[in-house]
Amino acid sequence: MKTDNKIKTMTIAGLLCAIGIIIPMFAPKVVIEPASFTLASHVPVFIAMFISPLVAISVSLLTSLGFLISGTPLVVVLRALTHVLFASIGAYLLKKNNNILLSIKSAGFFSFIVAIIHATAEVAIVTFYYWGGSMVAYEEKGYLISVLGLVGLGTVIHSMVDFGIAVIVWRPLQHIISIPANAKIRTKAVNSRN
Repeated sequence: MKTDNKIKTMTIAGLLCAIGIIIPMFAPKVVIEPASFTLASHVPVFIAMFISPLVAISVSLLTSLGFLISGTPLVVVLRALTHVLFASIGAYLLKKNNNILLSIKSAGFFSFIVAIIHATAEVAIVTFYYWGGSMVAYEEKGYLISVLGLVGLGTVIHSMVDFGIAVIVWRPLQHIISIPANAKIRTKAVNSRN
């Protein structure tokens, strides 16, 4: 990678980290007790995933650090830290086949697979806390509803919504950002007939 591209990539990664830290502070939250979901909180990680595995891992780690610095409960910080897993796997898959996002069918399937990885990792973290007895609010509704339903299914839905937002944001950005990136997203062809 040329030095110019390295500097641009680091700058973009830094901007994505900053956005990833700021979004939880200002974005609307959907609260279904005892869980909550912050709209667009995964968008910077997905955009990083569209760029490269290294950028995806870096943004995932640093946005997790942002949760830690802000005093968020440890279970939420650890859930955010699991984003390294889905982001690195997704970025690797995009690196191997950068045409995945060119069709709605393959992009939807890819989004679902990434969401399953995402949800499985977060459920594992919450399960550890649940069985450790340190999540009273979750225990009141039971494991099936609170952990598998709210965290598991909720994360799949949240992940796919944020993925869709990231695709919408990435569509025009892919033409502006002058660094090599993994993901190509089809833009509408301009009708040349008058």
